[in-house]
Order: sequence, then C-alpha cells, then structure tokens
Amino acid sequence: MQNLVTLNFTSADLNAIDQTLTTLEQQLAGLITLSNSAKQRMSKLGDKSDTFCRRALEALSDNPQILPPTLDVAGARSDLLARDQLRPRLMRIEILLRKGNDTSMALGSDAYTVATQGYGMLKLIGRANGLEPLRKDLGTRFAKSSPRATPEEKKAA
Repeated sequence: MQNLVTLNFTSADLNAIDQTLTTLEQQLAGLITLSNSAKQRMSKLGDKSDTFCRRALEALSDNPQILPPTLDVAGARSDLLARDQLRPRLMRIEILLRKGNDTSMALGSDAYTVATQGYGMLKLIGRANGLEPLRKDLGTRFAKSSPRATPEEKKAA
C-alpha cells in the first residue's frame, strides 16, 4: 500500500505558517509582476552578462567624468546589490515551493490510491452489503463519456 508522506498540521502550526507568509509578503512588498511581453523585450542578465555588467559598472564608477549626468550608475549598482541580496532568498523560496508542490502531489496520490483501492473492494462486495447505490454514485468518476457528435453529424440527425 502506498504511503509516500504523512503530514499533520496543528492549528498553531498553520497560524505560524500564515504569520510567516504575511511577514514575507510585507517584507517583499517591493517585488513586481512583469507581463510576458515585457519579459520578452527586456535585457536579461545571465551568467556571461553578469561579469560584463559588474566590470562595466565598476569602470563607469571609477570614471564618472566621461558619463552624462543622466546615466544613473549609482542606481544600477544599487539594483545589482539588491539583486545579489534577493537571489539566495528566492532560491530558498523556490526549493520550499518545489517541496511543497511535491508533498501536495504525494498527499493527493496517497489519498487517491486508498480511495481507488477501496472503490475496487466496494465493487466486489458492495452489492452483498447493500452498498450498490454508493458504488454507482462513486462509479460516475470512471464513466466513459460518449464521443461528442460533430456539427455535421448533428445536422444529419
């Protein structure tokens, strides 16, 4: 019998989790959401670009006399620092989210496996125990839907 995970939360556990999530939401209130089109259009800072970006910003900071006043090097350096500070925390959140999703899937699978095994037993012994209406009701989950008629078939009928 499958039992991938067992997890039980107390009310205190759930309250603590909710309070922690609220604190995270408050502390990360400055995070933004980008549209897919905005993401596609924007410049990306990948591994190769990261080194270039850091070296270029350092060189620009060291030579402010060559820059127009509208080029916000200090702002770019501040953005890079904030990114450096945010990334390890986001990685921890991503790992936690993956584990949460996997655990949720395993919990659902455990419950569904027991339910289908029990349904199989109900099919075998349910009629003799007066449980046929329950079996029929549960069996609607597995009922095959009839193929839908195409518009041409509907016109012909």
